[in-house]
Amino acid sequence: MAQLIVMPKFGLTMTEGTIASWNVAVGDSIAEGDILCEIETDKLTNEFESPKAGVLLKIIEGDGATVTCLEPIAIIGAANEDISALLSGGTAPSVDETAPPIEVSVISETPEKPAGGRINASPMAKKLAKEKGIDLCLITGTGNKGSITVDDVNNYTPAGDVGKKITVSPVAQKMAADAGLDLSTVAGDGRIMKKDVAALVADQVSVEKLPETIRLKGMRKTIAKRMSESWSISPRVTYTRPVDTTALKAFRSRLKPEFDKRGLKLTFNHIIMKVCAQALLEYPHINGSLVDDTLTLHPHAHIGLAIGLDSGLLVPNVKNCDTKSLSQIAAETEKLIAEAKSGTTNMDDLVGGTFTLTNLGAYGITAFSPIINQPELAILGIDAMIDTPVVVDGQIIIRPMMNLSLTADHRIIDGVLAAQFLQRIGEYLENPSLLLV
Repeated sequence: MAQLIVMPKFGLTMTEGTIASWNVAVGDSIAEGDILCEIETDKLTNEFESPKAGVLLKIIEGDGATVTCLEPIAIIGAANEDISALLSGGTAPSVDETAPPIEVSVISETPEKPAGGRINASPMAKKLAKEKGIDLCLITGTGNKGSITVDDVNNYTPAGDVGKKITVSPVAQKMAADAGLDLSTVAGDGRIMKKDVAALVADQVSVEKLPETIRLKGMRKTIAKRMSESWSISPRVTYTRPVDTTALKAFRSRLKPEFDKRGLKLTFNHIIMKVCAQALLEYPHINGSLVDDTLTLHPHAHIGLAIGLDSGLLVPNVKNCDTKSLSQIAAETEKLIAEAKSGTTNMDDLVGGTFTLTNLGAYGITAFSPIINQPELAILGIDAMIDTPVVVDGQIIIRPMMNLSLTADHRIIDGVLAAQFLQRIGEYLENPSLLLV
């Protein structure tokens, strides 16, 4: 029985998703668990697996469509099944189907689609035809029982007989109009697609390289929006304090062999996360969030770590850092980093943070002003450890020094409170054994 496939809800906070691209075409046979399409949310791109087996009978929402969670995007059922009842329930047709094709030039008559509406073609042939923009109805199959093969698609050449009119996809039609192109000059295999128009536009561009324009979308669009909001919402001040990391480096060196035995990685980030969690319990007004006129003070510290990716920035957070051991924090943090790099981050790991760390030390940065991750109240920037001449007991010696850069929301966190909090973090880092007190 035919079934509506709806926009999935990948996390508690997800309200809508954008279809980045469909991996299957109408008429394809699909097994349960096959990847139907890729869906972009605020910060993630997820592969959407088919909840049932069958034939893809209709794509309701095409590439680029933004759809509310649990609204229909496609229909899967048995081959040749009547889906009129599902469509009559008010489901909107896809963008491609609502825009009527235009006729351009006379080439050859299109063969009628086989009785029953299903074309006999191999999955690879369907995929290749879709990429080439070729209507499978135009191809004569040479495979078993007349099945269309990959070779049939590759060897297809439009006939020169008069009678068939080429159709143009809506996207190609708009591109041609924007570029002022005569569509009769565009070569297409039965149907002119976006790539056909793009190729002609490229040919008409002069040798001189033109500026590239990129429309923000997905993660980068969300980051731009959130950073602009944070910049305008919070009257922020950044406080910088140097820390002698001699004891911190020794502390890590002593613990590292035990972590290695357990198959765990121990970094300075892990230790600083634990230190911040302890300090936040001592300064609860910093472990808060502000939404409109409501200040929420959180009983536990959920520490986020900014992770830089090619596509943007993710800030997953380790929940309840104040109740977890250093080894637990290290294990969970490395798991979150691996998931971020592989694109499998859980949406729930990106929400609920109470404080954020961002580390630019690996790039030699010695001070910066990080932007607060709303609706949190503060963010700590970790800078490079630099061997620096310092005066100790009247003697000049070399010590590994590191700046800490705390940006705080001045609506809630006054300068004295921010300085006291940063000072306490420094005390823990310069004497990590205080964590045992």
